[in-house]
Amino acid sequence: MRYYLFLLTFLISGHCIAAAKNAPETRTGPSQEQQQRALDNLQEPMYKPLMERYILDELKAVRQDQQQLREDVTKQVTHAQLDTADRALIYTTDTINNVFFIITATASILVLVGWNSLRDVKNKVEDIVNTRVSVITDEYEDRLKILEEKLRVRSEEILSNQERISITNEVHSLWMRANLESDVANKIEIFDDILKRKPEDVEAIAYKADALLELNETAQAIELCNQALNIDSDYGYAYWQRACAYALIHEHADALADIKMALDYSPNLRNELLHESAFASLHDNESFNSLLAGENS
Repeated sequence: MRYYLFLLTFLISGHCIAAAKNAPETRTGPSQEQQQRALDNLQEPMYKPLMERYILDELKAVRQDQQQLREDVTKQVTHAQLDTADRALIYTTDTINNVFFIITATASILVLVGWNSLRDVKNKVEDIVNTRVSVITDEYEDRLKILEEKLRVRSEEILSNQERISITNEVHSLWMRANLESDVANKIEIFDDILKRKPEDVEAIAYKADALLELNETAQAIELCNQALNIDSDYGYAYWQRACAYALIHEHADALADIKMALDYSPNLRNELLHESAFASLHDNESFNSLLAGENS
C-alpha cells in the first residue's frame, strides 16, 4: 500500500514539473518608473472625504460621550453615598462600644468608692450615659449635615456642568447644520434654536442679522445688531452687519461710521470691503474710497 502511494506521489510531482516547464512565461507587472509616472500624472486625489459621514460619526461620538459621562456621574454619586453610609455605621458601632466601656468603667468606680446602693449607681450611670449619648448624637448629626451639604453642592455642580456640556454640544451641532444649510429661512430657524439655548450668543445674533439682510429685512437686522452690541460692544462683526444694513437703506454716514468701528475691532474685515455687495452704493463715496486706499497702501 505504501509503495502505491509513493508511486502515485512521484507521478503527480513529475507531471507538475513538466507542466511548469511547458507553461508560457507570464508577463511581469509595470516597472517602478511606470508606476511613478502614473502617480505624477494624477491631477486630483483618488478619493474624496465623505463630509456627511464624518459629521454623523462626530454626533454619534458626542452622544456616546454624553451617555458615558452621565453613567460616570451616577456611579460617583452612588459610591459617595455608600461611603457615607459605611462611615456612619462604623461611627455608630464605635460609639456604642465606647458607651458600654464607659458604663462598665463607671460602675466599677462607683462600687470602689463605696456608693450606698445599686439604685444610686444605676441612676447616676443612666444620667452619664444619656448625657454622653446626647453629646455624641448632636456631634454626629452636625457632621452629617455638613457632609450632606457638601454632597448636595457637589451634585449641583456636576449636574450644572453636565447641562452646560449638553448645551454646548447641541449648539455645536446646530452651527454645523447652519454651515451646511443653503436655504436662508432654514438658517434663521437654526439661529433661533441656538439663541434659545444661549440667548446672549452675539455671534449667532450677528449671523442671524446677516441672513435677514439677504431677505431685505433691514430694520430687524439693525435691531439684532444693536442687541449684539449691547451685549458685547467690542464685537466687530456686529458693526459690519449694521453698516451693511445702513448702506442698503442709503444712510451712508451711519454706514461709514460702523465700517470704521468694524475695522478697528476686526482689521481682517478690510479685505472684504470691495467684495461686500451691500456696499455697492458707497463706491462713489470719498470716505469709503479713502478706506479702500488705506487697504491698498
